[in-house]
Amino acid sequence: MSGRLLRLACTAAAAACTLLAPTLTTTATAAPEPQERSVSELLTDLQRLYREAEQATETYNATAEKLKRQRAEVTRLDAALARARLSLHDSRGAAGRLARQQYQNTTTISPYVRLLLARDLQHALDQGHVIGRLARERAETVGRLTGTEQKAEELARKARKALDDRFALAERQKKDRDAVRKRLKKVEELLASLTAEQLTALAELEAKTVTRAQKEFLASGALAEDDHKPSPAGARAVRYARKQLGKPYRWGAEGPKSYDCSGLTSQAWAHAGAPIPRTSQEQWARLDRIPLTELRPGDLVIYFPDATHVAMYLGKGKVVQAPRPGEKIKISPIASNPVLGAVRPKVPEAGPELRTRKPPRDTPRSSPAHRRSSQSRPGR
Repeated sequence: MSGRLLRLACTAAAAACTLLAPTLTTTATAAPEPQERSVSELLTDLQRLYREAEQATETYNATAEKLKRQRAEVTRLDAALARARLSLHDSRGAAGRLARQQYQNTTTISPYVRLLLARDLQHALDQGHVIGRLARERAETVGRLTGTEQKAEELARKARKALDDRFALAERQKKDRDAVRKRLKKVEELLASLTAEQLTALAELEAKTVTRAQKEFLASGALAEDDHKPSPAGARAVRYARKQLGKPYRWGAEGPKSYDCSGLTSQAWAHAGAPIPRTSQEQWARLDRIPLTELRPGDLVIYFPDATHVAMYLGKGKVVQAPRPGEKIKISPIASNPVLGAVRPKVPEAGPELRTRKPPRDTPRSSPAHRRSSQSRPGR
C-alpha cells in the first residue's frame, strides 16, 4: 500500500471512531447495570410469595374437602339407588303375580250376582270380605310400584348429577394443585437466586421484624394480663399440637408425618373430640369468634385480612403453628404474622353416661370434672 493510501485509510478509521463514539456512550447510559434490591425489599417479595402460596394451598384444601364430601354423597346415592332398584324388582314381581291371578279369576258374572245366587249367604259375605281385602292389597301393590319407580328415577337423576359434580371438583382440584406448585416454584426461584449472605441477612431482618411486632402487640393491651385456663378439650388439642413439633410443613397435609397450617389445627381439635372445618377460612367463618383478651390455650388465631393462615394459642403470647414450606412446626410469637382475630371451637356437651364417668387421665386438676370428683370423696 502506498503512503498516500495508508494515510487515507487511517483518516477514515479515525473519522469512523469519532462518529461511533457518541453512539456507544449513549448506549451505555441508556442501559445501566441494575442495582441489587435491598434486604428489606427481598424480604417483602419473599413474604408476598409465601402468602400467595398459602392462599393457593387453602383454596386447594377447600376443593379437596368438597371433593371428599362429594365422593361420600356419590357412594350414598349409589347404595340408595341399588336398594330402590331391588325394591322395584320385588314390586314388579308382586304386580305381575297379581295380574296373573286377576286374569285367571276373570269371569263374566258380577260379584253381586254371585252373592244373590249363593246357597250360603254368610259364606258369600265372608268371601266378599276376602275379595275386598285382596283388592286393597292389589291397590297398595300398584301404588307401591308406582312410588318405587318414581323414587328410583329421582335417585338415578341425583346420582348422575352427583357424579358429574365429583368429576368437576376433581378437575378443579387439579387446577388448584397446579396453582400451588406454580406459586412454590416462584419461591424456590427467588431463594435459589440469593447468596448465603443474603439468606442470612433475610433471616436476621425477619427475626428483628417479628420481635418488634410482638413487643408492639403486647404493649397495645390486645391480650389479657393473665392467661385464661383452657377447657379440657382445649388442653387435649394443645397436647396433640405440641407432639407434632419438629414435623415438616407440607401443603395439603393433615398428618401424621407432616401438616399445613389448618391441617395441624383441624387434626388437633379432631383428636380432642371436637371436629372443626378443614381450612383456615372456614374456621374463621364458621367457628365462634372471641375477643383477643379472652384467648385461652387451644383457641385458634387467624392471620391476614383474607384468613389464609391459622395457629393455635398456647398462652403467654405464644402460638404453635405449621409456618410455611421449607419450615417445621414450631412455637412462635403470636404477632409473627398480622393478626385478624381469634375463634374458639365448640365442645360437644357430655351426655349422662359421660358425666358419671371418672375424669380421664389427661383432665387438668383445675377442671370442673376434677373438682366434682374431689368433692365426692369421703371426709370432704
